[in-house]
Amino acid sequence: MNNKLITSIIIIVLLLGGIIWYGVSTTPSSGPGKLDEFAQCITNSGAKFYGAYWCSHCQAQKKLFDNSAKFLPYIECSTPSGDGQQQVCIDANIESYPTWIFADGSRQSGEVSLDKLAEKTGCVLPTDLSPAVEVSTSTASTTVIK
Repeated sequence: MNNKLITSIIIIVLLLGGIIWYGVSTTPSSGPGKLDEFAQCITNSGAKFYGAYWCSHCQAQKKLFDNSAKFLPYIECSTPSGDGQQQVCIDANIESYPTWIFADGSRQSGEVSLDKLAEKTGCVLPTDLSPAVEVSTSTASTTVIK
């Protein structure tokens, strides 16, 4: 009986340790991001980034910015249940995610490269980006609203 109790405690401690380690290792650090100024400039330019929490392409777009994503002009379009669209996105005629609308009224759907965002907003992309930050000029698919 004593061995079972000790074994159970060890298993619980290991599971809790694993959960805590996973949470820490998958959460971005809270320090300043390499793209903070770039993301803030995009917001200040008047651009808007429409997306949905359940959209994998929207998550990939945010991931390009890592810790700096919090400065993006992100507008959540999905209702909490995920089966509808917020009125602000209906009014903006958002038909797929992600959709960027720029100050000049132009739109870009799909994942937009950092280079393209710099071009459309006039914001300067930092030149000292590590290879881990994607700056390709290609765009990926969009999630179409049904």
